[in-house]
Amino acid sequence: GAKNNNDWCVFRSLVAAIKLFSNVSYELLHIQHVLPVYRLLPIEQDFHKATEKTMGFTAATLLKAARRILEQASKLILEIPENRRVVSYDEQLPPGRLPKNRAPRKIETVSETVKLLATAYLNLAEESGLADAAAGNAARGDVIPQIITEESFRHLKLRFHTLQSLYDTYVSQTDIENIDMDLPVLRGHISIVYHIMKIATELAHYFERHTNGNSCHDPDDHQPLVSSKELMGQLLDYCLNFSASYLICGQHLCQNMLKRYAEIGQIEVDIPEYRGFHVRPSTLVSKIVIHYGSNVQIKLGKEKYDASSTLDIFRINEKINAEKRRWLASEIAKLPIVNQRQDENADINDIIQNVILALSQQNKLIIYEQPLKLFEDTGSKKNGILLQYITDEIARLQAVGKIDMHIEMNIVFEGDKRVLADIKLLAESGYGEDNFGNNIPLPKELTYLRH
Repeated sequence: GAKNNNDWCVFRSLVAAIKLFSNVSYELLHIQHVLPVYRLLPIEQDFHKATEKTMGFTAATLLKAARRILEQASKLILEIPENRRVVSYDEQLPPGRLPKNRAPRKIETVSETVKLLATAYLNLAEESGLADAAAGNAARGDVIPQIITEESFRHLKLRFHTLQSLYDTYVSQTDIENIDMDLPVLRGHISIVYHIMKIATELAHYFERHTNGNSCHDPDDHQPLVSSKELMGQLLDYCLNFSASYLICGQHLCQNMLKRYAEIGQIEVDIPEYRGFHVRPSTLVSKIVIHYGSNVQIKLGKEKYDASSTLDIFRINEKINAEKRRWLASEIAKLPIVNQRQDENADINDIIQNVILALSQQNKLIIYEQPLKLFEDTGSKKNGILLQYITDEIARLQAVGKIDMHIEMNIVFEGDKRVLADIKLLAESGYGEDNFGNNIPLPKELTYLRH
């Protein structure tokens, strides 16, 4: 019942602080020991120096907590032995490492194993939001990213631990580690983020539970054990920034690995139903390609487009719309209302409305604006060939998004089969939109696109 007791809650809070900062110190010590083994890719900041600095912070906090808990023990009339035994918690390890002499396990599916692991890492890196949060924090300055919560860090800690377990189950101590030397490097980037997330979880817990107004403080102490500003500095400068830096390095590593093991294939899919490759479909396609870092091309007729470039995908719409206009002219020409001799005084608006109605009833046109309003100057233009004029006017309505043409038209994607599988899944999901341009949920396999 110490939590709810005025006399004992401060003592309880200090016990929790000693436990928490001891755990953090151990993780930092572990990081120092394994840094030479992890083969981490170089980053701009000095991680070793930053780890030393954070160790200094946790050590100072533990010393402060130790002094205060002795003071609280005296107030609570707890017996403190006079002859205190000095205990050293310094961990002295023998030099060097034991020889690596265990026979490796044989693994047959090298390519599939690498692709499975690299894809899982890329998906988790994107879904974590760590890189975006770190970049946003650097840009905004004093705004705390939403990811800085105990719940968020605990969730990421578990997911990176799962990824580390996946590596240890399928890759560790196999001959594949000697075949592809990038794999041990990837293991280091998984593990370092996992250990940083363990530290972040503890610090975020202390920030949320012990630096708010409801936590216990000794009225005789004018300063808290750790200030919220100090704690947030560690969360942002150490945990967030370094986890993001190593995560980004790991992403580049995985993208290069996937390129080496890529199997080239082709898929043929429908064009987006709503206005072709406008902003949302184009952005989602390019995000998939960029996510994997692979080279994927789009083929339409004799033209080829870069599927990683949103602007290049936009260009496809020019050809799609030209094809739609040709198709539209042929469909309009088949209508009796156009072939019949028209009265010179016939209202062109009425003719266009009747053409649009006839085509929509045949499921060849989709009307997005109800009721459909034509352009104000339509009725005054009566010169020229009627078919051409009607086609041009309907094309104008399509250009401003009032209508669209329902045309069966496919395009071909060519590139890494793993990337094509996600693009096919996106196409089968309407490229994230229904027929009227409303956003629809993406499949769980494409969760990484939400970030």
